[in-house]
Amino acid sequence: MARILLVDDDPATLDFIGRALSADGHEVLSCADAQEALQELSAVPVDLMLTDLGMPGLDGLGLARRAAKALPSIRILLMSGFANPDLPAGQALPIAGFISKPLSLEQVRSAVRSALA
Repeated sequence: MARILLVDDDPATLDFIGRALSADGHEVLSCADAQEALQELSAVPVDLMLTDLGMPGLDGLGLARRAAKALPSIRILLMSGFANPDLPAGQALPIAGFISKPLSLEQVRSAVRSALA
């Protein structure tokens, strides 16, 4: 299974998604903000990062840029309660998908399976 970095400033979302992905056999590293996620990325390699876009400080898109630079093989899933984001043209980010909130476990599991395939 995969090592997944889960980043969201909402503790309930971290718990909900983290438990589901762990039950699916993945190793889940949960972070409450982008700075904590960057520290994890520098310490251990991950296969997939699942991050919220709207976080205080460095947002999910900024985190995705830095993660892709640090780990070129990483795949990234974005989550947001807002509409599907328009990524700036010319961005070479390894975005594997977008999940709209509120989310369901099946929606997350399906997106993770697709991103890892």
